[in-house]
Amino acid sequence: MKISIKMISIATTFLWLFLITFCVSVAYSIKDVQFNFEEPNVSVTKKNELLFSLPISIFNKGYYNIDSFNLTTKVLDRESFTLACQSTFVPVIEKNKKTIVNHTVTVNFNDLLQNSQDYLFNDTELKLYMIVGMKLADVIPVQVSTNLSLPWGAPLYNFTIGKIRYGVDNATRVKATIPISFENHAPFDLNGTVKIKIYNNSDVFLGDGETSIEAPQGSSYQDYVEVSVKNAETISDSGRLEVYIQTSLFSYGPMVISYG
Repeated sequence: MKISIKMISIATTFLWLFLITFCVSVAYSIKDVQFNFEEPNVSVTKKNELLFSLPISIFNKGYYNIDSFNLTTKVLDRESFTLACQSTFVPVIEKNKKTIVNHTVTVNFNDLLQNSQDYLFNDTELKLYMIVGMKLADVIPVQVSTNLSLPWGAPLYNFTIGKIRYGVDNATRVKATIPISFENHAPFDLNGTVKIKIYNNSDVFLGDGETSIEAPQGSSYQDYVEVSVKNAETISDSGRLEVYIQTSLFSYGPMVISYG
């Protein structure tokens, strides 16, 4: 009986030594896993959605494989409204090997504008909430999370409507010329149209005109919209403009601007 108790004691001691050694080796294994997050890229998909791409290189120098690697990213606006949530799963990251993971999240631009139009006209930022989960040695689950800020450049930064200039169009009509300008700070090219309607101070519709937009990312845009006014007598020194912007990514309007 004493021999059996002694054998159990020895076995228990070996078990604890094994567990301690295993835990220490796992701890060192975590230390030897390198995560390198490269510069995120933003592009436009065929469905006209914003695609955020984050390449990650994982170098597992530890003693064990990494199993069930999962990266989940939530994209939130300034009011913490969730715009998108997507995950990337890698079944196994083998020890002593480097693995490249391309984590992507798509965002509908109209969802971005649903709560705030600031993303059209002002440089701001998006919030990213990231959760990384994995299993070490196929036994120990590990999970970490972090909050990040992603700078956002407005596609219509400093959008400006200039002073209306009137000139003779023909014997019966007057031509109104309206200058427009902005800077495209967004990470994508902007192509579409701008339409402007003119109303006088008595809320009488004078006419409308349209021009095309071609503004590559990082460029300044300057052009004008011409409006043919049928009745010159309806022109007043003040009134309002209704601006409509149509692109493949978003539709916006009317933006009401007073003049005079």
